[in-house]
Amino acid sequence: MNRGLKTAAIAWLVTAVYYFYQYTLRSAPAVMMPQLSDAFGLSTLGVASMVGLFYYGYSPFSLVAGVAMDQLGPRKVIPIGAALVGIGALMFGTGNSEVASLGRFIQGAGGVFALVGAAYIATTNFPASRAATLIGATQMFGMAGGSAGQVLVGPAIGAGLAWSTFWIAMGVVGLAVSALLFLLLPKPDAKERRDDDWVKTAARSMRVVFLNPQSILCGMIAGLLFIPTTIFDMVWGVRYLQEARGLDYGSAVMRSSMVPLGWIIGCPLLGFISDRIGRRKPVIASGAVVLFACLVWILYGRANLFPPYVLGLVAGVASGAAMLPYTVIKEANPPTMSGTATGVVNFLNFTFSALLGPVFAWLLVTVSGGATSMTLDHYQMAFQPLLYGVALALVLTFLLKETGPAARTAPARVPVAPREAT
Repeated sequence: MNRGLKTAAIAWLVTAVYYFYQYTLRSAPAVMMPQLSDAFGLSTLGVASMVGLFYYGYSPFSLVAGVAMDQLGPRKVIPIGAALVGIGALMFGTGNSEVASLGRFIQGAGGVFALVGAAYIATTNFPASRAATLIGATQMFGMAGGSAGQVLVGPAIGAGLAWSTFWIAMGVVGLAVSALLFLLLPKPDAKERRDDDWVKTAARSMRVVFLNPQSILCGMIAGLLFIPTTIFDMVWGVRYLQEARGLDYGSAVMRSSMVPLGWIIGCPLLGFISDRIGRRKPVIASGAVVLFACLVWILYGRANLFPPYVLGLVAGVASGAAMLPYTVIKEANPPTMSGTATGVVNFLNFTFSALLGPVFAWLLVTVSGGATSMTLDHYQMAFQPLLYGVALALVLTFLLKETGPAARTAPARVPVAPREAT
């Protein structure tokens, strides 16, 4: 490995570790919903809305992160993002609902620099034939953090760890991660020229990416495939398994954590398969079909027909296809707008989570009549729209233009003149 690639690999790795950290904080509230409800004096709907503020910061700041990556470079912005996540965690741990709400928003605003930064480093420093694999590997780190936020934090909370202690400790970790990023991320090449009129350049990049219909399709497909993870599993998964399926807290945490564990496997695996065959659309469509089947069974199927952890794991693997549009949008837009393209798809993706998170919480409270404990029927009625969303993602996939290496390098057919008779 030459020196440039080695430096890029280190930069990508430390940013991916930051992504692991912020994803741990993103998923941790799912295993402490009762404790948060008691501490803040809020209803289940109120806590879900507070937790969902993460996406209100994450979604719009995706655009800021993407443009900043193109105009300023990773080293100037990624450490600031990590520091914001740490500060947001400290604020969340105060126990004051107003301060905590602002802190949750700040966590989202800072957290987005992890994925956008890691994807930017991966796609601007490595061959295009490895793009989907590297972006999938980036998401693998994130979902490993998501799994840790449930598998490790859940038992710790169950064993008596105070929820506020967890958040304050993680806030300190965030500030340490910020310092580490500042020390390890390489300085930009002195030869690398940034446009002085960066505001005009940023606006032009944003306009080009947003006006590309393929960009909008990528964001919609990613968002529709991602919602079952961000809303159903990471917010309501543990409660669903306890109330609708009758599992104890420990078993519910372990089963719910299988979805992010599936992402750990599925994101790099599906990215590798896509790079291997040189196609994006068949892999996205296959993932959508399998995810749809898993959701149908999780909501409506007979319990205990499959081994305990299989459905969640397979659903997680299949939903890893949501990361492939992150590769497609880069291939469908100019290379100089790589960061902006990632920011746009991330913005569109998580706008779904930001807007629909409270909607699903409201649906659940409405169909249950505000009951303290909800039944399987309540969950089925509230989360049935997830099935329609995955089906729509499958339909939209057929409207995408294939951007994989095989499609770009396919040789044109040259007509052969008929041989003259002799």
